[in-house]
Amino acid sequence: MAAPIKDVLLVGFGAVGAIYSLILKQSGLARVTAVARSNFDIVNKEGIRFQSRKYGDIKGWRPDRLCKSVADAADRPYSYVLVTTKAIPELVRTSQILAPLYSKEYRAQFAQPTYVLIQNGLNVEMDLYKALKTHSQTDNPKIISTALWIGTNLLMPNVVEHSDFDRLSLGVYRYEDRTTTINTAEEAALLDGIGHILEAGGSTISILPEIQRVKFRKNFWNVAYTLPAMFRSPPEDPSVSYEPYVSPITADLISSYTIPAIKATLNELVVLGRALGYPDTEDGLPSSVVDSVFEGTWKIHTRADSTHVPSMLLDTEKGFPIEVEVIVGEVVRMAKERNLQLPRIETLYALLLVVQNQILRKMEEAKGRSA
Repeated sequence: MAAPIKDVLLVGFGAVGAIYSLILKQSGLARVTAVARSNFDIVNKEGIRFQSRKYGDIKGWRPDRLCKSVADAADRPYSYVLVTTKAIPELVRTSQILAPLYSKEYRAQFAQPTYVLIQNGLNVEMDLYKALKTHSQTDNPKIISTALWIGTNLLMPNVVEHSDFDRLSLGVYRYEDRTTTINTAEEAALLDGIGHILEAGGSTISILPEIQRVKFRKNFWNVAYTLPAMFRSPPEDPSVSYEPYVSPITADLISSYTIPAIKATLNELVVLGRALGYPDTEDGLPSSVVDSVFEGTWKIHTRADSTHVPSMLLDTEKGFPIEVEVIVGEVVRMAKERNLQLPRIETLYALLLVVQNQILRKMEEAKGRSA
């Protein structure tokens, strides 16, 4: 007997959202409704173009249904709601975006879905968890947290560039619990359900008994903020052209100062991880994580065909708000709660706050001009 088709809602139709809509649809196990807020018109008219080394060159692709808002999509029950919006609480909280799904009217007609948060950063689940507890009177809201490794960028509002990998780790969110490392039968079934769909669609997935330590390790990649301009050598073949690369003019200074500063920043994260109780083990937070993240980043950015740009840099270049609070600010706040000083990360946070401030200022000015 064929497995039943699940109704799945995906909220956020940027690069990650588009790729995972494609994966869901390719599984043959999901009927996909996608919420595209800023790019609805062009996607509705032309569809999405994927330029993916893994999934191929696909033109004019569309999900089963496209909506402008969560409110428009809240006309039916969903087994899963995947959230791929960037977590930027200064602008809007995830709980506000998803509010129509746990409103009194929605709950009167439909059961609550399982929420799957595919978002960068730490403690991104907490706000939604508290909202669901308050509004839906659910003892244990069903929230799955994730750690995502992917190389993808939005080249145009409906053009997605994707490399040859996407890897997603899944685990149940347990509020203020970092010690439980065994899934109950109910939790295992919850994870297996969405995991099976994503795996059938082509994604690489792993199901974990405790997700927060993996999210913490993933945050090393985001905090490091590394670039080809720190690693990639100049082209040796005159017929090959790429940029940026490390100019020989001051390459020795980058090697002497920039690279050690990055590693020292990552070592501050290890200090916080130990304070959080993550042991120096492979399934905890191994001391080798600094070298492994650094080497993994080096391998990506030294490739001549590497075009991936870190998400915060890409957003900055486009004038979009960056995920500074959940990637860097949350690290600083967690450290302060434990009386830890992380001077390099605190400095990074302080500087990025100015960048974010100016991006938000320009957005407000543009909004005022168009009003």
